[in-house]
Amino acid sequence: MLAHPTLDRLNAMGLTGMAKAFNELAANAEAEQLSHGEWLALLLDREWSWRYDRKLGARLRFAKLRHQAAPEDVDYRGERGLDRALFLKLIAGDWIDAHDNLAICGPSGVGKSWLACALGHKACRDDRSVLYQRVPRLFANLALARGDGRYARLQRTLARVQLLILDDWGLEPLDDQARHDLLEILEDRYGRRSTIITSQLPVSAWHDVIGNPTYADAILDRLVHNAHRIDLTGESLRRKQPQKA
Repeated sequence: MLAHPTLDRLNAMGLTGMAKAFNELAANAEAEQLSHGEWLALLLDREWSWRYDRKLGARLRFAKLRHQAAPEDVDYRGERGLDRALFLKLIAGDWIDAHDNLAICGPSGVGKSWLACALGHKACRDDRSVLYQRVPRLFANLALARGDGRYARLQRTLARVQLLILDDWGLEPLDDQARHDLLEILEDRYGRRSTIITSQLPVSAWHDVIGNPTYADAILDRLVHNAHRIDLTGESLRRKQPQKA
């Protein structure tokens, strides 16, 4: 196919979505029946969709979500105590704009991480920056970053992201360095950004996990003070999944 001057100009201007739509319309005989306004509307719609999909893909790659979860796939029927009204409110995302936090607690296997990732996926779709981190691995990465010069840059990333997901909190007591790192992260984010934290332990047990009473008070004040809560119950959903041959 010969290059069309308009197609060349669209590509040169970086209007890739428009260029693809123009090429398809030019090859479609039925498109001749469209008015100029309808042509323009179709071209603009394709360009917007192309840019949105590209930006969403970049946000999801940066987020590194543990699960490919979407809020449309949430199962509210299970007996795990998930408040449908509350979760639908969280899906809307106003709490992120208000810089509130969210604590999701419950026994292993009830879907804490999956729900957190579903909210993270929706935040990406709403053009918000998201980052998923498992707490044990995060503290290990911070320790390595302190030694190779990446610590300040990693802390800036953790501070700036609009929604930070801290998964598997409370699996083991914090040491002095982990307490310090966590307080620095939450101090930078408090009142400016939102954090989701998931844990097998109830919030009432978090003080003991942190250990040092002074640090515990400071950390929990910044984390729990403005946090919505989801307390899940029931058996592990993993046990209910059919075994694969």
